[in-house]
Amino acid sequence: MRILVVGGGGREHALCWAIAASPLCDALYCAPGNAGIAQEAECVAIAADDVDGLVAFAQEQTIDLVVVGPEGPLVLGLVDRLDALGIKAFGPRADAAMLEGSKGFMKDLCARHNIPTAGYGRFTDAEAAKEYIRKNGAPIVVKADGLAAGKGVTVAQSVDEALDAVDQAMGDKAFGDAGAELVIEEFLPGEELSFFALVDGETALPLAGAQDHKAVGDGDTGPNTGGMGAYSPAPSLTEALEAEVMETIILPTVRGMAADGYPYRGVLYAGLMLDGGKPKLLEYNVRFGDPECQVLMMRLRSDIVPALVAACDGSLKNFDLRWSNDAALTVVLAANGYPGAYDKGTEIRGLDDAAKTGATVFHAGTAADGDRVLATGGRVLNVTAGGADITSAQANAYTAVDAIDWPDGFCRRDIGWRAVARES
Repeated sequence: MRILVVGGGGREHALCWAIAASPLCDALYCAPGNAGIAQEAECVAIAADDVDGLVAFAQEQTIDLVVVGPEGPLVLGLVDRLDALGIKAFGPRADAAMLEGSKGFMKDLCARHNIPTAGYGRFTDAEAAKEYIRKNGAPIVVKADGLAAGKGVTVAQSVDEALDAVDQAMGDKAFGDAGAELVIEEFLPGEELSFFALVDGETALPLAGAQDHKAVGDGDTGPNTGGMGAYSPAPSLTEALEAEVMETIILPTVRGMAADGYPYRGVLYAGLMLDGGKPKLLEYNVRFGDPECQVLMMRLRSDIVPALVAACDGSLKNFDLRWSNDAALTVVLAANGYPGAYDKGTEIRGLDDAAKTGATVFHAGTAADGDRVLATGGRVLNVTAGGADITSAQANAYTAVDAIDWPDGFCRRDIGWRAVARES
């Protein structure tokens, strides 16, 4: 098969790494790719949101399968365009991608189909949003309705902080059009989990569990980011809990989307909160998580390509995937200043030394400059390692991190702390 992966981050590097290992893959392209992806695929200079350019390339290169990594091109209708041309594409069509493209759409779906989630309100008027906040008090969660690159959520600990979040989104337009409407939610305490399932419109196949670390600082302190690290498996995701998530959240969503006229195909990523031991849905993403994809691909023992094709073709029923019993953990190296302003173009050294430790370094925001590797994004590298348990995977990952010479970057030093505490 001739395969095109769309995107240029760590998630896409992990997908290319897994796809390149498939005997079904005859040629692999990635648009736009990055310095690390170039070791697995031929990178082409087409932006991930350049739908016209991607469609033209897929036609010119007689691509058999397009795997869409990020949410942006899904919401823009890339899969719709490819479907119309008879080109197989992994990911939801634009109407189904609204599960991530609009948080209000997702919350209303939950209300219609009795899917457990936090209480909420939707607002296009700032004063109405502020009145709702004053009435409900804090802590409370303020979310931009649209896509905001993982940065449109404020978990406000005070009413004043929540009111300020409304002003930033609606007044200052900190998130552009994404913040023109807000979803304001009840705060749910508890432990957050990432749950993934492949979906073919009717059947949902659960994948291995993972746990992300959103906060920028050790001890889950500081502002939220796109993710500073992840590990798999997640000890909290027991077989009983997985069955409950499938029965109360995933399957009602798949059935509800089909009933509402938006059949869902692709990977469904549920951000969950364990509230008193019961799972509630925080949000849906319509693509693999980043950096959760990295640890999932590290643990996957089945060929990923047939699974992606089965999701596209509606043939996931009776499909099965094999997973390693070992754990995997990834540590994100980010540019100093992230998630705020940060410098680009700084040189990263020691990547070969990190690889010699046995870890795999997935590139998230890099570019090649001759023999040099330069940082081009906020989250730049995903240092990923396996081990017999989370504790050993953590030790292996940080050994590789310490081999990298990049004074302009930083990382959390406690990725996996919940699981390590359970294992100790």
